[in-house]
Amino acid sequence: MALSSAGRHILRTTRLQCRNTAVYSGVHGFNDEEIRGKLLAFPGGSIDLVKQDSGIAVMTVNNPARMNAFSGTMMLELEERVTQLEGWSEGKGLIVQGAAETFCSGSDLNAVRAISNPQDGMKMCMFMQNTLTRLLRLPLISVALVEGKALGGGAELTTSCDFRLMAPGSVIQFVHKYMGLVPGWGGAARLVRIVGSQNALQLLAGAKKVDPDYGTQIGLASGVVNPGSGTSALEETEQWLAQYTKGPAAVIRAAKKVVVSGRELPLEDALRTEKDVFGTVWGGPANLAALASKSKHK
Repeated sequence: MALSSAGRHILRTTRLQCRNTAVYSGVHGFNDEEIRGKLLAFPGGSIDLVKQDSGIAVMTVNNPARMNAFSGTMMLELEERVTQLEGWSEGKGLIVQGAAETFCSGSDLNAVRAISNPQDGMKMCMFMQNTLTRLLRLPLISVALVEGKALGGGAELTTSCDFRLMAPGSVIQFVHKYMGLVPGWGGAARLVRIVGSQNALQLLAGAKKVDPDYGTQIGLASGVVNPGSGTSALEETEQWLAQYTKGPAAVIRAAKKVVVSGRELPLEDALRTEKDVFGTVWGGPANLAALASKSKHK
């Protein structure tokens, strides 16, 4: 029996909602429990999350002894933190940073060597693609605060945020080719969408170092933080993000949702999703309050 256009839209929207949970499942040969067991064998570091009353959360990649490289347990913790943020209905924004003024140097080589066979590598790849895709699709406006170096998987992590702010002297570099690899955590696909195919090819095939000036030039960086006396890079980033998170959580989250649908769905489906999201805020508390106050656009 043929589906109506409305039925097809519901089906596609349901697929998008399901993908919020996972890009890969058992249908794709992905065994979640199996890769979790392997990653648990490589402990170290942590992924710290602080939810603030402002509606902005700060997530910190914390393994400074290894330049904040991801251990196996840190990959698992990242997935747990994303799950917590998915359930944070009051949230509006997210800052992702590294501890000790460096962002992240990718994967811990101890874990990489232990799962270097193609089968385990593919499973780790699917696990991290699932997690970072969910991170990007969060109904929170996210920004990566890049201090020091973001290398390899760390560079990929920056692309799973809506924006990137770079501190003076910081570098983003996709160093995968020096390891005989290409990105596997979804970083290449996201990078193309951020900077275009030609710039992405230069960054991947040339392993070109991206400093704040070049990052701003090609659109990888949205700006440069310049902490002054008495202010930190994190405080500067919070102030920058506040311009987009000011207002009711329902409205900010709705804005992020329509952008995600516009980016990931065909036009007709994105328009219908936009209509559905519009319906959640039309006549809502913020809308009624604005009407009652006869608010004028500024």
